[in-house]
Amino acid sequence: MNSKLEKLENNVATLEISVSAEKLEEGIMKSYLKNVKKFNIAGFRKGKAPRKIIERHYGEAVFYEDAINIICPDAYDEAVKEHNLEPVDRPDIDIVDIESGKGLVFKAVVTVKPEVALGQYKGIEAEKKEYNVTDEEVDKEIETIREKNARLIDISDRPVKNGDITIIDFKGFVEDKQFAGGTSENYSLEVGSGQFIPGFEEQLVGAELGKEIDVNVQFPKEYNSEELAGKPALFKVTVKEIKEKQLAELDDEFAKDVSEFDTLDELKEDIRKKKEEQYKRLEKQQYEDEVINKAVENATVDIPEVMVDAQVRIMLRDFDYQLRYQGLNLEAYLKYMNMDIEKLKESYRDTAKSRVKSQLVLEKVAEVEGIAAAEEDLNAEIEKTAKHYNQDLEKFKKTLKEDEITYIKDGIVIQKAIDFLVDNSVAI
Repeated sequence: MNSKLEKLENNVATLEISVSAEKLEEGIMKSYLKNVKKFNIAGFRKGKAPRKIIERHYGEAVFYEDAINIICPDAYDEAVKEHNLEPVDRPDIDIVDIESGKGLVFKAVVTVKPEVALGQYKGIEAEKKEYNVTDEEVDKEIETIREKNARLIDISDRPVKNGDITIIDFKGFVEDKQFAGGTSENYSLEVGSGQFIPGFEEQLVGAELGKEIDVNVQFPKEYNSEELAGKPALFKVTVKEIKEKQLAELDDEFAKDVSEFDTLDELKEDIRKKKEEQYKRLEKQQYEDEVINKAVENATVDIPEVMVDAQVRIMLRDFDYQLRYQGLNLEAYLKYMNMDIEKLKESYRDTAKSRVKSQLVLEKVAEVEGIAAAEEDLNAEIEKTAKHYNQDLEKFKKTLKEDEITYIKDGIVIQKAIDFLVDNSVAI
């Protein structure tokens, strides 16, 4: 095999690759052995016809397509390595010439990783914000715990008041017609939680058990259903149950009931420590983000659209996983939001482009500074991952494929590049 790089411009490389007659013959023979059972030729048992007989009946090119699919990937990979290219997409293959006994010539056009021109990335000045835990935050967390552990008392001698948990049936009407999704039975609603559209919950205050009331509201103009957005609606609502929250006294007994601590002061101190740790992580993350963003802003790179497209697909996949974890899926979400997939993809493009540029800049910093993943770094990361999934380390190592190890190494290098930027920055 030999190849030549015809041109490399706008992040697109064109390779002309020549494969020897011997390699072509190997590919044709493999194609014959793969496909011979498909041929039924008079005078031969099915699948037993010699190659030359099949070629005589169907033409010499009968095995070319599979032979090309067998030969081209390896020849292409070899040419990419020879010219030190980093493809970011699959190549477009065009056959220039093919003839048994002479060889194969094909062209491969592929988008390659763009060159990054780094600007200032050392000595970047970034604001280091500090967050302090307040007594109000601790008290708010205590109240949240108190709410979660509240007892629910059935109420039958008074109407609904704000803060009650109600069980309701309702039917929604727009222009005197029931609309899809506007009807439910035995729906649990905390009055005042803001779960429903503005005005709905407020009108439940004063409602009596078992009596139907009219609730008149107007859907917001930006409501996710075009059929309902901005329109007035009437809901026929019946309150079937009223439950009142009974909050525990804030004392040491409360702390014992809801935690492993013996006193309320100990519980508060634990909440404060956890908040402090959370804020330290937030401070670190925000500072890193600002340093990275400035390094990225200072760099120049022409980002190929195929890289943005690939990142959009990753973001869509991750979003779909999140939805499935919540018991939904992408199709149901799009229907609920009255949005098509192309509109959702477009909403991701700016973020996707930013992520791609950040990745490219960090990779360039690592290249320029000679940052690499040492063996001990790799082993530590693999051990950490095995522990996270509660796997035996040695067994876990044996399951890792080459591309998975490469992925882990790449992640280590990127984190080291981030650490390098932060270590060489100036906090203000």
